[in-house]
Amino acid sequence: MAKKFYVVWVGRETGIFTTWDEAKRQVDKFPKAKYKSFKTKAEADAAFSKGASSTYAAKPANTSSPSKSHSAPTSKTSASNADYDVVIYTDGGCEPNPGKAGSGVAVYKNNELSELWYGLYNSYGTNNSAELNALHQALLIAKENLAAGKSVHIRSDSQYSINCITNWAYGWKTKGWKRKTAGDIKNLEIIQASHALYEELKEKLVISHVAAHIGIEGNELADRMSIYAIDKKDVEFCRYPEPIELTGILSLRAG
Repeated sequence: MAKKFYVVWVGRETGIFTTWDEAKRQVDKFPKAKYKSFKTKAEADAAFSKGASSTYAAKPANTSSPSKSHSAPTSKTSASNADYDVVIYTDGGCEPNPGKAGSGVAVYKNNELSELWYGLYNSYGTNNSAELNALHQALLIAKENLAAGKSVHIRSDSQYSINCITNWAYGWKTKGWKRKTAGDIKNLEIIQASHALYEELKEKLVISHVAAHIGIEGNELADRMSIYAIDKKDVEFCRYPEPIELTGILSLRAG
């Protein structure tokens, strides 16, 4: 049998999987799961980057193999943004690293930019701590919206942060929050708080990685907010004042 690649746009974890068993674990009995199989890695990469709104398959409960795809409207902002009620982009910045750090978040609701957030300034932080702080704030926003019955997707450009919260934390927790090798876990306090939130929300929440600095609007806005936080030196997490003037914000310093 020829090898296939399985794209999961909506599921417990999103991404491209090389076996159906692995993909099935992400979508089985997950509300409104969206996925599709492809014959080549190039096709899968292209489809994942376009988002589920271009073409997807929604899995009925208890099926044993992927179903056929169904078409859906293309999003006017970003294909993936239209698949959820709320999409939250996160980013952290640090100048230098370690150095002055800040966090940023961009929130889309109903496929429209709704809110921008910035802050959590640390005069001696790291890029990783700033990314984790941003993800923690996104989880808090997600919790509020999930409680209101909304579907939520968090998109972070930090694989480190995502892995800390959704993957590595399980092993650390079973070992009393210790690493296999010598040395303490860096950023432990924010990791523990974020992992606890993730555990509470994970059955309904989607978290995925988004490529940085390739022109994805939400990622670019979160990036600008993280650097804006450094420039403003705000230690609180602040909502950027409305009206949001998109061109002006995107012209701010980038990280």
